[in-house]
Amino acid sequence: MALITNIQRFSIHDGDGVRTTVFLKGCPLNCVWCHNPECIKPNNEILYVKNFCIHCRMCEKICEKSAHMFDGMEHNYHRDKCVLCLSCAKVCPAKAIEQVATDMTVDDVLGEVLKDRDFFGDMGGITLSGGEPLVNEEFSIELLSKAKRAGITTCVETSGYFDSDIVPSLARVADLVLFDLKDGNEDRHKENTGVGYERILKNLWLLDSYKVETVLRCIMVKGVNMDKVNYEFIAEVYGCLGNARGVELIPYHTYGGSKSEQLGYADNGRKEWVPDQEDLLEAKRYLENLGARLI
Repeated sequence: MALITNIQRFSIHDGDGVRTTVFLKGCPLNCVWCHNPECIKPNNEILYVKNFCIHCRMCEKICEKSAHMFDGMEHNYHRDKCVLCLSCAKVCPAKAIEQVATDMTVDDVLGEVLKDRDFFGDMGGITLSGGEPLVNEEFSIELLSKAKRAGITTCVETSGYFDSDIVPSLARVADLVLFDLKDGNEDRHKENTGVGYERILKNLWLLDSYKVETVLRCIMVKGVNMDKVNYEFIAEVYGCLGNARGVELIPYHTYGGSKSEQLGYADNGRKEWVPDQEDLLEAKRYLENLGARLI
């Protein structure tokens, strides 16, 4: 079993062709710019969208811990009292309260993916994302293995921060790995993600030694990592790989901020971090001059 936050159909940016992307909950990193904050914690959570509330008070009636209280038309959700029984999410008719994830088996997920099989063609298939899908290694490897046996191409999007012992198994079941490189400045990497990049690079070299095709996915955060230090690091790593298809620049966006608030955290959206087209073109030109292939 694994906690699945979303199964996104008809994805065209998560690998080759048309893909069904499965988002698993849980990540060992805690990036300050995280686009999917609902996927960080390994346990289930509650999303509360205040503007959706229709004041039916069903949540107040069912909650045994008084986590939901109404003062007139004001709905107060006391997260400190919530024990995540998820009863409120099950009765909310307006979906103002929703559980973040659903427990699913490998066969549950594969069954959903196979519904989209007719749209995959020769190139499309399943992509595992998150969070960090390889934190739940047994589930992910089994799902990818069964997908391959069903004739579906497989792809994994990873932070690279996972147990190196699974690389041989991963190499057998992953047709493509979208591998994040977040910052070439290690101190900055640790400050902004919570971990260093030593293990990440080790796993990238290991995957390459098994001839696994990769795409280096690089988050671009204006004023944080869009500098020569990071660009030269990306180009150097790319140049040392024998099986990297190229480098993809992923511009930071603020969409994760509203989800952070709905989870009860501070809004992590920073408009000043959003790069404009000229910033991205400059990064692309610099990397191409260093010999990196941009895709």
